[in-house]
Amino acid sequence: MNPGWIWHAFLVGTGGFVGSLCRFAVGGLVYRLMPDAPLPYGTLAVNLIGCFAIGVLGGWGDGRGAIGTEWRLLLFLGLLGGFTTFSAFGYETMALLRDAAHLRAVLNVAFHLVAGLGAVWAGYAIGR
Repeated sequence: MNPGWIWHAFLVGTGGFVGSLCRFAVGGLVYRLMPDAPLPYGTLAVNLIGCFAIGVLGGWGDGRGAIGTEWRLLLFLGLLGGFTTFSAFGYETMALLRDAAHLRAVLNVAFHLVAGLGAVWAGYAIGR
């Protein structure tokens, strides 16, 4: 096995571990602050923060060539990959559909997609 692959896997795994812990903390905080929210705002907050962060880092890194392969693996794939959870988004949207909350499901998808893409754009513009 290539020793470089082991190091890269370690970077992604370490970043993913930290990102997952941060996702748990931030999402949990939002849910505690808004226990009766009509939409899963904890996941929305995590996804928007993650989209904005990857936009800033991507814009900064691409604009200046400042982020090398190892940092990209650690930050983009590991940390932010562990932090943002579109799998939770999918599950929660399906739960809304399952509960016949069709309008809330559509709003959930719209907020995640439109605001998330807007956050990546804004972050990228700031990063550049």
